[in-house]
Amino acid sequence: MEEIHILLVEDNEGDIILTLETFSDLLLINNVSVVRDGEEAIRYLNKEGDFADAKTPGIIFLDINLPKIDGKELLTYMSNRPNLKHIPTVMLTTSGSKIDKDECMSKNASCYILKPLDFSNFFVAISCLKNFGLSLSRKKENIAQ
Repeated sequence: MEEIHILLVEDNEGDIILTLETFSDLLLINNVSVVRDGEEAIRYLNKEGDFADAKTPGIIFLDINLPKIDGKELLTYMSNRPNLKHIPTVMLTTSGSKIDKDECMSKNASCYILKPLDFSNFFVAISCLKNFGLSLSRKKENIAQ
């Protein structure tokens, strides 16, 4: 199966590090691109400017609370574009609000995961991929003989 490209849209450096470390701890080797606000995400998805050669993501991990254009606005933008609305999007947020969750899910979010991102929550996010026929590439473990 072809390796999927991951887009992480997150403005908090600590959360970026935690997410990337979690990928590493899970032995995931997928390519990950990081953008830090909603406007930058739109430029990435439209392959504009510095992102002209950007890979189309197979999945997006998206924070709700972003500068410039927030995660919910980005979901709206994506859901109105045929070339973007099919991309599975996992919301990563500190908001436990049912209103926020319902709004994101109504805008085609695939999953809604609360931060802090621990292994159990991250596995919930990863399990969402199976619903879309996607899988993440894992490193082969060396077995001592």
